[in-house]
Amino acid sequence: MKQLLDPIRRHAANLFRTVWSPTAATMRWWALAAVVVNAGITVTGAVVRVTGSGLGCPTWPRCTPDSFVPAAHDGISPLNTAIEFGNRLLTFLVLVVAAACVVAALRLPSRRRDLVRLAWVQPVGVAVQALWGGVVVHSALNPVTVSVHFLFSVGMIAAACALYARTGEGDAPAQRLVHRDVRTLGHVLVGAVLLLIIAGMVVTGTGPHSGDETASRFDFDIETVARIHADAAYLVVGLTFALLFALHVTDVPGRARRAALTLLAVELAQGVIGYVQYFLAVPAFLVGLHVLGATLVWICTLRVVFAMRTRGPLDAPAAGADRLDPVPA
Repeated sequence: MKQLLDPIRRHAANLFRTVWSPTAATMRWWALAAVVVNAGITVTGAVVRVTGSGLGCPTWPRCTPDSFVPAAHDGISPLNTAIEFGNRLLTFLVLVVAAACVVAALRLPSRRRDLVRLAWVQPVGVAVQALWGGVVVHSALNPVTVSVHFLFSVGMIAAACALYARTGEGDAPAQRLVHRDVRTLGHVLVGAVLLLIIAGMVVTGTGPHSGDETASRFDFDIETVARIHADAAYLVVGLTFALLFALHVTDVPGRARRAALTLLAVELAQGVIGYVQYFLAVPAFLVGLHVLGATLVWICTLRVVFAMRTRGPLDAPAAGADRLDPVPA
């Protein structure tokens, strides 16, 4: 038993040190972990929905009226309860990573205000998401509340991506690596992707995967909203092509071009999934895969925008207001 536990203790101790005595590199790893866990819980939330497990735990904060953990409940499958409860448990993993980001940002030898602010978004966002999850349950999965729940996740991912980007650069004044018009095009692309995500939420809120048979749906024509969603996808792909072309004909760092090319590849794969699921009458597995694709499109879009500007290397001199006093050892 000791031989089994000793490696676990060592790994736990090393993990604790990355939080309590962080370096710039370990802070960046925690920021990346925040991106991963927020994307993960977004996708598992879709799994809850497509498996009809949205009311597997029909009360909040308890799973059932008499228990915080899964228990037999009339009219609810144990599998649906386990899926919904599993998604709730993942919230604690997201919270642990969020807390680690805050502590690591506060404990950096040269504490940076921007990292502290961005890190605090994570636990605050987890709290807001948890409370809104109660609203979703008490509204019996009303499509408006479910859509807002997803939008909160989109915001959390954006904040985590911003934290990850800032942990890899210094505090020098921001400098554009591309022409102003190209950067503006990048910002327009971000808005278009957000519009695409919202259109996708409306399609999902109108379609068959409500999370539970008793849940209400948007009173829209599914063919119409699906076409609008497809038009938004064409817009996003067109803007990405334009941005990629602009980056290739101008003198910009290769990482920006590679980021845009990766985004285009993810978008095309997402488009294939979208059309296949449409013609196969939106099977649950492909819907979940489509949500994963939407999450990756959002992350890759933000990555492109961050790649088009720089604040210098990590050891770049900082403006006086950008740093706090060093944390004593």
